[in-house]
Amino acid sequence: MTLRLLSVHAHPDDESSKGAATTAYYRSRGVDVLVVSCTGGERGDILNDALPDRPHAERDIAGLRRREMAEAARILDVKHRWLGYVDSGMPNDDGSLPLNSFASVPLEISAEALVRIVRRFKPHVMVTYDENGGYPHPDHIRSHQIAVAAFEAASDSEAYPDAGEPWQVSKLYYDQVFNYQRLKANADTLLAEDPESPLTAQLEEMLSWRKDRPDRATTHVPAGEFFEVRDAALRAHASQVAPDSSFFFWSNDLQRRSWPYEDFELARSTVPTDDNESDLFAGIEDTE
Repeated sequence: MTLRLLSVHAHPDDESSKGAATTAYYRSRGVDVLVVSCTGGERGDILNDALPDRPHAERDIAGLRRREMAEAARILDVKHRWLGYVDSGMPNDDGSLPLNSFASVPLEISAEALVRIVRRFKPHVMVTYDENGGYPHPDHIRSHQIAVAAFEAASDSEAYPDAGEPWQVSKLYYDQVFNYQRLKANADTLLAEDPESPLTAQLEEMLSWRKDRPDRATTHVPAGEFFEVRDAALRAHASQVAPDSSFFFWSNDLQRRSWPYEDFELARSTVPTDDNESDLFAGIEDTE
């Protein structure tokens, strides 16, 4: 049986900043991986002042981000689908969103598009964000909502009967890569090895952002060998990721010594599970 993993993200670049080393790890084990980008990131800003292709970005950010996504998919060696919705951007001052943007489309409409993909691809595992979206961007929250809705509806023969034959996804996970425990482990290693590090003040600030957030991770995937692949995929999104981005704050060697994992929260499962996993596919029997 070829195991299949479906990863649902809001914008191009999210697949590379959230769980990309895990994606590469599972591809190395022969798992079939499909990344779905719910929007094209059309309302994203240019976040790299040194972007070589800045005229293209200013003229056609949507087109450039499609090229960047294609390169990231090539690096990660994954299949990729656009769900086809338009980036919502951040809410206006009155809380409103642009007409027909992803987060403004009724959930039952956008969920059907993802159900079609689920029933066609037949994943054993789905990964998306938690109910907070990882951070409260409307498209991230909506990505969570449609992934949960599709997980539940895909196996229901009465839901979206024209969207393909029902399929039961075995497990649904939420990305929890950016967690306090990981940050603290990396910081402790850095300060133990270099007590006079000029990064101390910045480290204290970073830790304060995450300190009071609960540890929700249940599953720690040993993906440290693939941190360089993750970083290469991130750099493919050059309009969004500058060379000095905080994504590259830690050296990969340091991360492998202190926290060589990417972390996820098991949200739904139709198979028996353990309290502390190291494999997203744990408990899935070889039945197909």
